[in-house]
Amino acid sequence: MLFNLALTLFAVLGFSCAPQKGPQEKSFWIWFQSNQEALLKVKSGREEICNELTRQMKGLNPNLVYEFGPVGNDRREFTISADGIKESFPAVEALYAAAPVLPKWKILKFRQRREPVGISLRGTSVEADSVAVAVKKVGEKADVIVYIPGAPENDRDIYGSIAFLMLDQTLGEYDVETLIGEVQIMPASRALEKTYSLKELPKVIDGMFVH
Repeated sequence: MLFNLALTLFAVLGFSCAPQKGPQEKSFWIWFQSNQEALLKVKSGREEICNELTRQMKGLNPNLVYEFGPVGNDRREFTISADGIKESFPAVEALYAAAPVLPKWKILKFRQRREPVGISLRGTSVEADSVAVAVKKVGEKADVIVYIPGAPENDRDIYGSIAFLMLDQTLGEYDVETLIGEVQIMPASRALEKTYSLKELPKVIDGMFVH
């Protein structure tokens, strides 16, 4: 199963120094609530309401992103993300703190842990179960080597992006940015030390840092 990035809906938010409920955040949620029926119906991200949602979020600040989950029982997830930029975490906290109770929505801060699935990016596809990881605790963080079949060593373009997306899927955005240190990309053929599957990785990381 491939995770189609085109169906992941992103928009731009902004930077805030502290998670305070400012007037801009409150205004955003007023708009969101008044347009929630149209947002519940979004399927492709190309709908006109998404253009307006993007504009509303750009009015806040240009650093953060959002993601819609599937609709289930007339309810949908709306995730506020820093897109892996740790400096923008306070902005996520600020917008999340300002969110009202919306019965048709589950508002989440930061991309959550989930079952890892394959990713297709710019014509390159990688299945989650083909990826292995090696982990080493270094101080307060863990360095990770991600082994991907066919990947060039320490690729920072397509395979590097896929590796970080898979880590975000598996560990969640917050833990990747706060617990993971150096990330290396290696071809699967170079995997010599003890490795784990992506499904095993959360348990390994939790064992290192959760007491």
